[in-house]
Amino acid sequence: MKKSVAIIMGSKSDTEKVKPAVSMLDELGISHCLKIYSAHRTPVELAEFIKEVDESDEFEVIIAAAGMSAALPGVIASQTVKPVIGVPLSGSVLDGMDAVLSILQMPPGIPVATVGINAAKNAALQAASIISLHDEDVRKALLNYRADQKAKVLAANEEQI
Repeated sequence: MKKSVAIIMGSKSDTEKVKPAVSMLDELGISHCLKIYSAHRTPVELAEFIKEVDESDEFEVIIAAAGMSAALPGVIASQTVKPVIGVPLSGSVLDGMDAVLSILQMPPGIPVATVGINAAKNAALQAASIISLHDEDVRKALLNYRADQKAKVLAANEEQI
């Protein structure tokens, strides 16, 4: 069975910042679902969904995007042993620094992998790396993506600046 990624964001207003993860997973041929749950406003529904994901063989990685206090990734990680990748989002007075510190400073025993502020694309690439450990199609897609990135950088040398 092909593995999927669950993407959870704390608010509908986060959609534009999360789209790069969706696009990257599509490009790599990785199925995914996108949900909106708040750690503070919908804790029961969030817990129910995480239980479904945790008990499912379909989902292997969870991407959790949140701003401000960014409790969402940590709350999710506390309810599953599946890898959780936190995406701190900008938008507050502190422009995302509050979110990045909240996700980075998880207490010992409940880790959350963390990417840069608004770096949903990197979260998708990290999820792909995890899935590629046992999915040869994803591994090949990821290697092709990296080869394309290399070619673009080298091609820039040929262009006039």
